[in-house]
Amino acid sequence: MPHRAHLFSLRICNALRESCFAESYSTQRFSKDVIAGITLGIIAIPLAMALAIASGVAPQYGLYSAMVAGFFIALTGGSRYSISGPTAAFVVILYPITQQFGLSGLLVATLMAGLIMVALALARLGRLIEYIPEPVTLGFTSGIAIVIATLQIRDFFGLDLDVLPESWLAKVETLLLSLPQLDPASLLVGASTLGLMILWPRLRLPVPGHLPALVLGVALSLLLGAFGFEVDTIGTRFSYLLADGTSGQGIPPVLPSFEWPWLRPGPAGAPLEWSFDVIRTLLPAAFTIAMLGAIESLLCAVVLDGMTGRRHNANSELLGQGIGNLIAPFFGGITATAAIARSAANYRAGAQSPVAAMIHALVVMATLLAFAPLLSWLPMASMAAMLLMVAWNMSEAHKVVALIRKAPMGDILVLAVCLSLTVLFDMVIAIGTGIVLASLLFVRDLAAMTKVSEISGNRRLVPEPLPQNWSLYKINGPLFFAAADRVFSELELLSRYNRGVLLYLDGVPMLDAGGLAALEKFIASCHSSNIELLIADLQFQPLKALARAGIRPIEGQLSFSPTLVEALELVRNK
Repeated sequence: MPHRAHLFSLRICNALRESCFAESYSTQRFSKDVIAGITLGIIAIPLAMALAIASGVAPQYGLYSAMVAGFFIALTGGSRYSISGPTAAFVVILYPITQQFGLSGLLVATLMAGLIMVALALARLGRLIEYIPEPVTLGFTSGIAIVIATLQIRDFFGLDLDVLPESWLAKVETLLLSLPQLDPASLLVGASTLGLMILWPRLRLPVPGHLPALVLGVALSLLLGAFGFEVDTIGTRFSYLLADGTSGQGIPPVLPSFEWPWLRPGPAGAPLEWSFDVIRTLLPAAFTIAMLGAIESLLCAVVLDGMTGRRHNANSELLGQGIGNLIAPFFGGITATAAIARSAANYRAGAQSPVAAMIHALVVMATLLAFAPLLSWLPMASMAAMLLMVAWNMSEAHKVVALIRKAPMGDILVLAVCLSLTVLFDMVIAIGTGIVLASLLFVRDLAAMTKVSEISGNRRLVPEPLPQNWSLYKINGPLFFAAADRVFSELELLSRYNRGVLLYLDGVPMLDAGGLAALEKFIASCHSSNIELLIADLQFQPLKALARAGIRPIEGQLSFSPTLVEALELVRNK
């Protein structure tokens, strides 16, 4: 089916081929890509730095990810307008990895996740997003937003805390107990930054709100510093040591160098002792990164399809995401995936092709080389305020409220479970439990739809009365493991005084192994009770299942009819 080819095909550089080679790529389109790329590069720089800090690593590693992964994902992927880089969704996964295994463990986990995403693409699993229920997605994204917001309280209030406890409840307790020792200067800078970001959209200006808000934060921190109130900045928090022995504060103004990910610093800067046990410990986290990256990137592509009226190639996008996350760790880049907000802004800025995303990566690189000393002035409180805003937008509170107000109770339960488990434990448990719970509730609801009813008196279907002690029963709904036993037990009770039973099965689209076993049990029950059974109007799949199971007509006990009309005629002849 050509109209569904985008769901199953796989081509490297698919989006670039379609937008730049299959279509005419003019100078005018290129100029629009340049403008959009520059705009998104400026937007991405502080976000990439803030998300790297939230993930437990120095800010330059977020820039390396936006540069390297952002470029190669756009080059090789399947979505025209997606902008890839560090995203807030990964923070709750990456931060624990960094705390336990350091930068080295984080980069190796990213590398493993890239391999898994490539395997998903080769297996043509680009339709993965279709199998994640919305309550599960909303639940874990809202839970992630709560965790991210919790992690920003320390810098927003300027609390003197080197390490936070591992569990969320312990984090909250520690932060609350430390609030009396807050730093007024940091709080003023953070609150001013956050306030301007909240108020900025009302001005309806084309400039993104977080840029003037960060400028305000820098100005306030410099002003407060002039009066003796020191505010923690990227320059005071982070330092670097280059290969030639050069050291400095803030962000190194050089391009990332190639280095094996497993040779990077481990916990506390010490080399990590690699072993099979360490790899085995990292594998579940890598799988979670891969699955979340796949979900996030494909969800982003679906959102862009709705905005643009175009179709992305799901498997090619997965392949591009995998390639980007395979290459980035060799240059210090942390996990990357498509960012919905940045991708939507890219399209609104006039992007025409993946060239815009590639230019965005080059802008990040140029900024790193030219303005690294200026980036060191950014206050940590302002970065925390920006991530608080990111967390609020990520939570999609309006969707959560709408789901609670309108959705069935089962969906609300799934949402609550996913959100709670994400916050209190981790996202692996939350997504797994959420999908299992959603599946069980779906099976329950589907099983409840399968019903049996007697229609012997329905003169539209049965123009003439059936012979004495014969009854006609109709089953509607799939006969599968969760419904079949109940349906046939009920049917057995209804037909216990009959001499013959006519089963009308045109409303049964599916018969699985559980349904087949229940049917065979019912056939045996009819035989032991001397009840003749006639089955009419089987659909293709149930008919195929019966044929494969070797269920054949038995003279005087079991027979089949292709239509209800012929079955009624057979009964009257009896």
